[in-house]
Amino acid sequence: MTLEEFFQVISENPAFILFFFVALPLTAFLASVFGKGEGHLTPWKQLYCFLAFAAAIPGIFAVMLNVYLFLFEKQPIMQTDIYTQILPILIMVLTFWLINRNVPFELIPGFDKLTGLIMLTVAVLSLMWFLDRLRIIAFTYMPFHYVLIFLVAAFVGIRFGAKKMFTGKKAEA
Repeated sequence: MTLEEFFQVISENPAFILFFFVALPLTAFLASVFGKGEGHLTPWKQLYCFLAFAAAIPGIFAVMLNVYLFLFEKQPIMQTDIYTQILPILIMVLTFWLINRNVPFELIPGFDKLTGLIMLTVAVLSLMWFLDRLRIIAFTYMPFHYVLIFLVAAFVGIRFGAKKMFTGKKAEA
C-alpha cells in the first residue's frame, strides 16, 4: 500500500481518524478539568506527554506534507484533503493549547524532543527546497559565499535539531 492509497482509504472512511482527532482534544480538556492545578504531577504529566506526542506526530507530518505538496509538487490549494492535511494541524494546535492551559510545556516529559523534531524537519525541508531551487544559473547570479552561508546554517540547524531531539536534559537528583 502506498501513502497515496492510504490517504485515499482514510478520505473514503474517515470514522477512525475523526474519532482519533476528536478524542485527543476532548481528553486534554477532561484532563485539564479533572486535574486542575495538578498537571505537573506524575499521572497527569504522563497523560499530557502521550497527548502531546499523539497530536504532534500527525500534525508535524501534515505540515511537512503540505509544505512538500505545495512547494515541490505544486498542488493547488483547492485539492487540499481536509482529513489528512488540515485536520491534524488544527487538532495539534487545539490540543497544545488545552494542555498549556493546565501545565507548562517544560514540565511535560519529552516535549523538548518534539521541539527538536520540528527543528530538524524544518531544517531538512528548507535544505531540500533550497537544493531543489538551486540551478547552475543560480550560481552565476548568486554570490557563492551566500550559498555556503545558507548550507552551513542549514547543517547547523539540522545538527542542533538532531542534538535536541536525541539528547535529553539530565535528571536532577
